[in-house]
This record gives sequence, structure tokens and C-alpha cells, in this order.
Amino acid sequence: MNNGYVAASVYWALVEDGPTGDMTTDACVDWTARVDAKIIAKAPGVIAGTEFAREAFHQCGAHCELKVGDGDRVVPGQIILVLEQQPARSVLKAERVALNFLGHLSGIATTTAEFVKACEGTGAEILDTRKTTPGLRVAEKAAVKAGGGQNHRQGLSDGILIKENHIRAAGAISRAVSLALQAAPDDQFVEVEVTNLDEMREAMDNGAKIVLLDNMSEEMMREAAAKAKERGVRTEASGNVNLENVRRIAQTGVDYISIGWLTHSARALDLSLLVEYEPLPDVVVDV
Repeated sequence: MNNGYVAASVYWALVEDGPTGDMTTDACVDWTARVDAKIIAKAPGVIAGTEFAREAFHQCGAHCELKVGDGDRVVPGQIILVLEQQPARSVLKAERVALNFLGHLSGIATTTAEFVKACEGTGAEILDTRKTTPGLRVAEKAAVKAGGGQNHRQGLSDGILIKENHIRAAGAISRAVSLALQAAPDDQFVEVEVTNLDEMREAMDNGAKIVLLDNMSEEMMREAAAKAKERGVRTEASGNVNLENVRRIAQTGVDYISIGWLTHSARALDLSLLVEYEPLPDVVVDV
């Protein structure tokens, strides 16, 4: 992942969190205080976002040591990173931003790993979508890969995916595919979203090499996957995919299963930062 992207993402997150400083920490914590601290997992999962957490502490003036890397599995109580004798103010100012990145991205990686495991042995690959948090797409798609999934298009510039509204605007599947193939570079895939077997046949007849099976029943997907394989066309299932039905969908014979839920609704992994407490000596103040 680009270091500049990580640094910029963290910078703006820190600005958002404390645009004029941390009033609480500045009021309560002496600027000379130094602390030991650690981030621990409170639930099992797959870690992602470690570079964002490290950068958050770095930009606030603290150095941390990572104990795990992106893609590593953790159990409750396991240490993710440690800070030893670092400026207390720096640690506290970075805490929430570091945890937000780690928790959110690890949640995506953990959810992705659950879907990948559910499809083991079927040959189907789990893909993400463009349903991402604005400004965090690169990070969220990296988290999907950390969880064992694969990335679909990074964005509109990375592939041709003809969807329902493109077809409506072009006038027909055949016209949309024909125009796309004329415009596409030789190494560029052209994928078409279809909702039934007739639309799939029209897309394949006009040169589509990947068809996205949108909200089809499992029975229709099975038939579509078989017909597509006969013609050397790959299939992608999409729509209403969850952990209860993903293995059945994978068993229909589709090549890919794309799941927007991975990035837009995955639950954050429960993590916590703990500062070691050392009581200060009593101070007598003359009045």
C-alpha cells in the first residue's frame, strides 16, 4: 500500500478528531509523562490496518512495535502492538484514530475470512465491490485481501462492467457490449450484468467474457454457470449473499461471488488500548 496514502488518511483522521488539540489530555496529563501501553484483541479475528495504527502513533510523536501483521489471526487477549515509555500525551491523542483504523479494517478482514472459509473446496472466489467508505477504498480493499478475498475493480477506471443503467442508457445489451468491446484495450475485460438466461445469452452472443448474475435464484445460477462454462465465459454471482447461503451459491458452479457487505457492513473487530497505571506520589500543596 502506498505510504503517502496511509500518511494522508491518518493525517486527516487526526485533524478530524482533534482539530485544535486534545483538551482532556492537555488538561489532565503532564507533558513530561511517559507510559507503557498495548493494544489487545478482545475477540478472535484477522488483523488488518496495522500500518495505519503505527502511522497514527508516529504522527502524534510516539513509537510503537507491531506484534502481528495484516492477515494474521488473533485470539482474545493477544497483543497487537506495544508502546514502551512513550509520551503519554502522544499515546492518548493517537489512541482512537489507531483503534478506529485497526478495528474497522480488521472487521473487514475477519468477515472476508469467514466467507472464504465457507466456500472452501468449491473453487469460487470471494470478491469485494465498490461499496466502500469514501476515501478509504484502498484500505478496505487491502483488508479484503488480508482476509483471503480478492479485489474486483479498484474503481471505474480499472475495468468495464456494464450494469442495468448502462444498458438502459445504451438502448440494449447488444449495443452496450458492442460499443464497449470497440473501446476496450485488448487486455481489458468486459463484464455484463444480467438478470436472466435470455440476457446472459445476448451478452455472450455479443462477446462478453464475464457475466454478473444479479439476484438470480440458486437454480437459475446453476443453469447459467453450466451454460457459460460451455462457452468459456466466467460467471460472477451477486446480490443478497450472506454466510447462510454463500456455500450453496458457490456450489452452483459460479467462478466468483461479489459481496458488498464485506466493506459496507462488516462489524469492527473488538480491540482495546490499555495504558499501564502507575500511581503518582502524593503531592502536598501549601495554601
